[in-house]
Formats: sequence, C-alpha cells, structure tokens
Amino acid sequence: MKTDQLLGPKSYGNSIISGSSDLLPVPEAITWGSKLVVEEPVNSIHCYLQSMFLLSCPVQHYAWGKLGFSSEVAQLLASSDPLVQIQEDEPYAELWMGTHPRGNAKIPDIHILEKDLGEWINNHLFCLGDTVKETYKELPFLFKVLSVNKALSIQAHPNKELAMRLHIQAPEHYPDINHKPEMAIALTPFQALCGFRPIPEILGFLNRVPEFRSLITNKAIEEMELSISQSIEEISSALRTCFTQMMNSNKQHFQQQLSVLVKRISQEVAEGKDVSSSNGELLLKLHEQYPGDIGCFVIYFLNMIVLQPGEAIFLAANEPHAYLSGDCVECMACSDNTVRAGLTPKFIDVKTLCDMLSYTPAPSSSKLFHPMPDEIDPYVSIYNPPVSEFIVLHIKVPASVHFYMVANIESASILLVVKGKAQGNTGPENFLQLQRGTVVFIAAKESLHLEIDPEEDMVMFRACCVL
Repeated sequence: MKTDQLLGPKSYGNSIISGSSDLLPVPEAITWGSKLVVEEPVNSIHCYLQSMFLLSCPVQHYAWGKLGFSSEVAQLLASSDPLVQIQEDEPYAELWMGTHPRGNAKIPDIHILEKDLGEWINNHLFCLGDTVKETYKELPFLFKVLSVNKALSIQAHPNKELAMRLHIQAPEHYPDINHKPEMAIALTPFQALCGFRPIPEILGFLNRVPEFRSLITNKAIEEMELSISQSIEEISSALRTCFTQMMNSNKQHFQQQLSVLVKRISQEVAEGKDVSSSNGELLLKLHEQYPGDIGCFVIYFLNMIVLQPGEAIFLAANEPHAYLSGDCVECMACSDNTVRAGLTPKFIDVKTLCDMLSYTPAPSSSKLFHPMPDEIDPYVSIYNPPVSEFIVLHIKVPASVHFYMVANIESASILLVVKGKAQGNTGPENFLQLQRGTVVFIAAKESLHLEIDPEEDMVMFRACCVL
C-alpha cells in the first residue's frame, strides 16, 4: 500500500472532523492505517510506528475533589483499571490527559520505547499534524475530568502577555508563560460562578443585604447606579471600583459582617423563611467550606449557573469564575496559570485579579456555550471555542449501531470513553479494548474503527486542535 493511502485524509466536504459513522460491517481484509509509514529521505528505509495507543493518566488529589467512588474521576479510573484500589476517604479531583509537566500521561504499552506521552510526541512531532507541528511544536491542549465537592477558588486566568509577566515575577506561583482559556462540559449537574451579573442584579443584592453593602462606599454604589444609563466603559469602571473595594475590605470588618450575615440567614432558615433574595443557601454552603473568607461575598457579584449534562461554558482570559460542585470534562490551553483571590488556602493575589478582570456585566444565560452538530456525522456535536488551541467533540453512538469510525483529522487527539464498550482495530491482529475510563491517543490523520458492544450506547469525548 502506498504512503498516501495510509496518510491521506478522506474527503468529507467541509466537516470539521472530516469523517463519519460507519454503519456497515467492515471487511476483515481492510488495512486500517494505524501504522504510519515514515520515509527516510537518505536511504529510503521505511519503518512502522504505532500511532494509536492507550494512556494511563495521572489523578490530582486536591482537597476540593469528591471522595472515593462519589467522584467521576475515581469511577473512570476504576473502570479502566480493575487493579486500582479506590480509597473512599481520599479526594479524586482531576484526571489529567495530556503532556503538562505536572501531569504527563504514561504509555503502558511495553512495545513503545517512550514511557510518557510528552516524550513520545517530542520524538515524533509529525504525528501532531503539519499545521499543529508548525504552530505549536507540542500538544497545545490539556484535557481533564473534574469532580468537584467543595468550591474552587475565586479565580481568573491571564492572557499571554500577563502570563509572561507573572511568570517572570513569581514563577513559584505562575509556573509557565502560557494563557489558559478553558471550556467545561457538564457530565452531571454542574454548578459554577461565571462572569459579572447585570448591574441591576448587583444593586438588588446591595439593597437587600446590608452586610454586603457595608463593604462598599455609598459614593461607589451611587456611581454604579448612575452608570446604568451610560456607556459600557463607564459601567465597567463603576463595577471595577465596587468589586475592588469589596475585595480589599479590612479583614476584621468583612469577617464581622460575614458573621452577622451568616447568623441572620441561619436564623431565617431555621424559621422556614425563603432566603433566595439574599442567595442564602449558597452563602451558608460556602461559609461552611471556607469560614471567614471574603470569597463568600463574591456570590453577589457573579452569575450562578447550573449546567445540565452536555451543556458548557467557555472561560476566556480575565473571566472571573469559580466551580462549585459537580463533574465535568474540561479542556484548556496547556497551562497551569491561575490568579486566585478567595475561597482557597492557596496563594492569593487580590491586586492582580482586580486589575486583570473583564468587567463586562451580562446575564447568566449568555455564559452558556452551545455545541454545533457536525455536518457529516450525526453522532457528533462540536464544541468549537474562539481560541486556536483546542476543540472538543462529543460523540454519542447508539447501541443499535454496531460499527463506527472515529474519523481521521488533521490533528493529534485524545479520546476519552465515558460510557459503553467497543473493540478498536488498530492494525492487522492489533486491537484496543475500549470501555468506560479508557483514554486513547490518536495521531493526526488516523482513524479508529470500532465494533461496539450492543448492550449500551457509546459516549466519548475527543479533544484536538483544528487550525
């Protein structure tokens, strides 16, 4: 078979994934193209390289993670490896799928010389795809699963310019020079704070919650009231002033006011009163998790969103947010830079956060990020954010479909199975067993043919970079 037959992408119109489902039985004699032919220009010797393989991915045991088998991360881990012992009293917060130095995926295949994905890609850069290789020279995204039990910090991620400056100033807190736009897709009901509320909503809380109002001067509040009829620049300026004043409140004062507020709402709850006008239920929950923390008051500035499975939010640079509870798939540019200012025992940098934020109020509904149906494959939804480093494909194949092709694309990709079982053909007499929790690396221009177990639907997420 010629090289171009192995590597040449199939033409499927303008579909971003350039591939589709395969509803017919696949002939046994077909060559699947899972062996890349590498042509050496000097001596024309051909070697064969395995270009699809399983990954063993590290787990982060952050304190905010769900415990034991209540965690989606733990469930995926246990399903993919029956030898793993899940500790019921240990948090399983994040599963990292990628090449980040703090969580480089391992390659368990004994026939592959390299033992981690970062090293393998560095030795075979052409497998990234031509454009990705030329643009990034590495895998440009980090793919994760998160299982959130306690709120994550009030935070935002820097743009590239700020990331560079922060890394130079404090590399112990900002470990790299990259930006970190990210997208979260809910696996279970997923609660988060995201972006600034519309100004009338913030003013409503200022009028109904005197303890909150005491943290901001009357002049600043009046300017925010007046800004409603003014330009977006004046609205942003007034919002910045109010938020910055609150975040820089005297510690003794805000803790005293928080104590008064918690006591008042707790009494109202005990009396059976409705506390929704003061966002009381969430306030008590956050105060229980992080007592005396200024971040408890941030709920009056930021939108509260509950994503249902399959719904998503995209978080650009400088967007304030905090994940509160639930399980999600997350994809981001390959970075670990986070600026924090509350709801955390970690390093906080209030000044940097207040200076960097995007003070653009908008309703919570505007924060939802909607997928697009693929033009060719009826089983694929495409989450295509306004950044170049990543897109995510959500693949849902019904059990009635016995054969399916994970299509070839012009980018290396990582495939995560969250439901179902299948046998993947990766070459003559070479197979991968896919089940819940399986993670597969797929080189650019490679397709994976699956024979699906008819007992249940197949649900997968695939991260890649299509430029």
